[in-house]
Amino acid sequence: MLEKVGLESVAHKRLGGFSLGMRQRLGIAGALLGDPAVILLDEPVNGLDASGIRWIRSTLRSLAAEGRTVLLSSHLMSEMALTVDHVLIIGRGRLLKATSMEEMRDRFARDVLVRTPRAGELATILTGLGASVTSDGGEELVVVGVDAVTIGGAAAAAAIPLHGLTPRAATLEDVYLELTNDAAEYRAAPEKAA
Repeated sequence: MLEKVGLESVAHKRLGGFSLGMRQRLGIAGALLGDPAVILLDEPVNGLDASGIRWIRSTLRSLAAEGRTVLLSSHLMSEMALTVDHVLIIGRGRLLKATSMEEMRDRFARDVLVRTPRAGELATILTGLGASVTSDGGEELVVVGVDAVTIGGAAAAAAIPLHGLTPRAATLEDVYLELTNDAAEYRAAPEKAA
């Protein structure tokens, strides 16, 4: 198991000399002893360097691919968004949301950033399709209410060139904060303008 978590070379060293990342790897090795069907890890990337984070990500995915249930608890939302396939959001001990990452991205889509030299013309067309469009006055539009496929199709039908078409979704952190807003137990006072 020490070999599996990358600690084989330090097998005879005292635990007191281990770094936080090494201790984290040792804890994961302990969790994997006994070949468990369900693995529950709290903050598994805490203390790991970049290669360790990649290692834990691939290890957890391979364990799930073997048919095991892998549950992670973490406050590092950006890391979880790269690691997990399904999300359970819990607030004050209640399940607030259970969804796949794909479904969550689709449901919490924010807008589409569009770059075109004919921004005004495309904005008129998209508004006619029911979209809300804001412009920077130049070549960029921010479109809400229609997806990138619809925008691309409308631009192609009108022979309007696109230089950029970027769907922008809410981050896992955004979704978590939105869903747990009413369940937050502790809140910091907002910063006052200087």
